[in-house]
Amino acid sequence: MAVHNGKRRQPSLAQLRAFAAVAEQLHFRDAAAAIGMSQPALSGAVSALEEALGVTLVERTTRKVLLSPAGERIAVRARAVLDEVGALVEEAEAVRAPFTGALRLGVIPTVAPYLLPTVLRLAHDAYPDLDLQVHEEQTASLIEGLAAGRLDLLLLAVPLGVPGVTELPLFDEDFVLVTPMDHWLGGREGIPREALRELNLLLLDEGHCLRDQALDICREAGRDDAPVATTAAGLSTLVQLVAGGLGVTLLPRTAVGVETSRSAQLLTGYFAEPAPTRRVAFAMRTGSARSAEYEELARALRDALRSLPVRVVRG
Repeated sequence: MAVHNGKRRQPSLAQLRAFAAVAEQLHFRDAAAAIGMSQPALSGAVSALEEALGVTLVERTTRKVLLSPAGERIAVRARAVLDEVGALVEEAEAVRAPFTGALRLGVIPTVAPYLLPTVLRLAHDAYPDLDLQVHEEQTASLIEGLAAGRLDLLLLAVPLGVPGVTELPLFDEDFVLVTPMDHWLGGREGIPREALRELNLLLLDEGHCLRDQALDICREAGRDDAPVATTAAGLSTLVQLVAGGLGVTLLPRTAVGVETSRSAQLLTGYFAEPAPTRRVAFAMRTGSARSAEYEELARALRDALRSLPVRVVRG
């Protein structure tokens, strides 16, 4: 067995490729032709592999080539290694080619139902070779997944203020007040923010960035207390609580059409300018190898969002 500086010498890919060809062809000349190598070079590579492994792989006769018992077993392993190397090279090529291979997109729950139809249609039509994989999670989990490499790109409300994360702004959207049918602010326009000081405002559970945004809006209006104890895990439940007369809530404009259509017991009210807003953006690891691809995707998505009730932000 070959030893180099006290360590076992590792077989090379060239040696494995040569032996795999011999194992398949059972003929040195045919094996050499199959992989574009001269016959002496191929024979030398197989001999070097035998020396490195310390076993005889091929029984050479004047008529034919036979694999030894060890050669039969090693041939299976060699082919598996070469297949994995080939897959690795293909993956690298997919990454080098824009909009191919897997893209693991993390999306917050207050964006996913309302933006994903546009995102998925864009991916299907413009990037058919892109393997888009969607993960819906709350903001903290998405940021952790991005930092750990579990996710590639995030779609969420910003600013995040997280070191090592670059934001690619997409759009701004207003918040709308959703009320029961008999509420005094239902259907009104030009609602002053100060009205939020006295409203029975329903919120999402802790961990949702939309909850924090609603509380910030209330504080800006001069309200310091958390509005109510009743909360919901998602916007659909939140709106149904409003329809049941338990209070009012704030919805981002992109969610209004979907959520309020589920009940005839709801009205929407609009704030006076400047209305409270949120910004939605892509977020990526700063210096990502795919940053140019993500920037191009952001540009394409901004164009695709023009039919939605948002104000597109030019990057």
